[in-house]
Amino acid sequence: MAKSKVAVLKTEPGTVLEDYGKLLRMADYQQHLPKDKETALKINISWHVFYPACSTTPWQLEGVIKTMLEDGYPVESLYGAHNRTVVVSAKKGEIANKHKPVLEKYGIRNIHLYENEDWVTYHPKGEILVLHDIYKGGIQIPKRLIGSNIIQMPTMKTHVFTTMTGAMKNAFGGLLHEKRHWTHSVIHETLVDLLTIQKEIHPGLFAVMDGTFAGDGPGPRCMVPHVKDYILASSDLVAIDAVSAHMMGMDPLELRFIRIAHEKGLGCGDFNEIEIVGEDVSEVNWQFKRDCNTFASRGQKCIYWGPLKFAEKFLLRTFLAPWSYLASILYHDYYWYPFKGKKRVEEALKTKWGQLFQKY
Repeated sequence: MAKSKVAVLKTEPGTVLEDYGKLLRMADYQQHLPKDKETALKINISWHVFYPACSTTPWQLEGVIKTMLEDGYPVESLYGAHNRTVVVSAKKGEIANKHKPVLEKYGIRNIHLYENEDWVTYHPKGEILVLHDIYKGGIQIPKRLIGSNIIQMPTMKTHVFTTMTGAMKNAFGGLLHEKRHWTHSVIHETLVDLLTIQKEIHPGLFAVMDGTFAGDGPGPRCMVPHVKDYILASSDLVAIDAVSAHMMGMDPLELRFIRIAHEKGLGCGDFNEIEIVGEDVSEVNWQFKRDCNTFASRGQKCIYWGPLKFAEKFLLRTFLAPWSYLASILYHDYYWYPFKGKKRVEEALKTKWGQLFQKY
């Protein structure tokens, strides 16, 4: 059995679009994404403001589109795919993060999966760990994604719930509806369930990860951004997350979602068993922080895993639930960003990648 392959390159703003082309071809992306199928470009918007390392970068999106069009993928077969959450606006985010002008430049359809799209009950063939218990009425997924290739487009960053977040977590936004926060208490098992479903519904599955900026700390929003200049690609979502975790200074198999997926044979989570082409990252260790929290995430963890666990359903799945959405918005948008995040953004915009961002 062939090893899982992850392509890794270092890049610079002046060559990043060409480097993305080189990266995808090194990862043999055309072997994994049939040209006779539609391909969803699953854009990651973790915040509706620009914050470095938080969301898909415009050069990541453009590099993928440009490469696919050069390699003969029909323009009409590609589409940008967005999800909705109860606390983040994809409509604002696609403008703030400059995704929309990239899609418009190349004439790519822009589809918000919660607008005028059919959602259907899906019955997975493989073993499901938790989703049947969470969604008693059935697992609802967007009909459009069934039979479509998908490219997950995350960034390299840490996360308050999963320690790090990447390709596997990116499906959390695309496949599940806005009540996906119901799964946070079993988030690791949920990500494995979603990978099981993805392997059943997508004829082609691929991931492209941007680490030009990488985020350290209480992600996906309240992080310290660092310029790292790396980009990654793979057809194995478990393997690309494992390599990213290793580079951040973590043992991938200590991360529950990676370990479970590895043990179930959904991909390779053992860094030493992955074929890495391009850059040698075996000695890369950014020593990113683990188990970081904000005031908001501490409160969430009290509900999901702490002393308020007994009240989780009452607080988050009844008429009371909007209190949590409001609390998150007030904390992140009206306290943390103006008083802490904005200064970090201003500094990041002075870097080479910040200057490229401003040119879009």
